[in-house]
This record gives sequence, structure tokens and C-alpha cells, in this order.
Amino acid sequence: MRDKTQTNSAAPGDGLIRAGAVVFFIGAVATLVTVAPFLLGTTPFPTYMFGLSMLMGVGFLVAGAGVLRSVAEGRRRARADASG
Repeated sequence: MRDKTQTNSAAPGDGLIRAGAVVFFIGAVATLVTVAPFLLGTTPFPTYMFGLSMLMGVGFLVAGAGVLRSVAEGRRRARADASG
């Protein structure tokens, strides 16, 4: 029988990492769509599509913040276990 604490144990920062991955993926698709007309020789997309490409960097930063939050919580737990 499985332990109920392990089935729904999301560490701090996991949500940020998942959200960052989704935003990064959306930015990657926007980048491919934006670059495709240059490679195919067709008319380029409007300028706002280049702005959507910046979502790759935003997603990377959000995921990085989630990793840092997870690391900070791990260090906090380690200190609590060592002192207690």
C-alpha cells in the first residue's frame, strides 16, 4: 500500500518550474513560427510575434526561480534536521 504523503507531495518551486517550462515551450514555438518566413522567403510576421519569442527567456527565468526556491527549501529543511 502506498503512503498517502508521497502521492501528493509537491516541493516548493515545482509549480514555478512547470509554469516556466510551459511558457518556454510557447516561446519556442513562437520563435519557430517567427523565423520560418525568413527561411522560406515569404513575408515576415508582424512585430508582436518577435515579442512572443521573448517568452522563451521569461519561461527560463520563471523555471530558474522555481529551482532556486526548491534549493532554498531543501537547505532550510537540512538546517532544521541538523539542529533538531
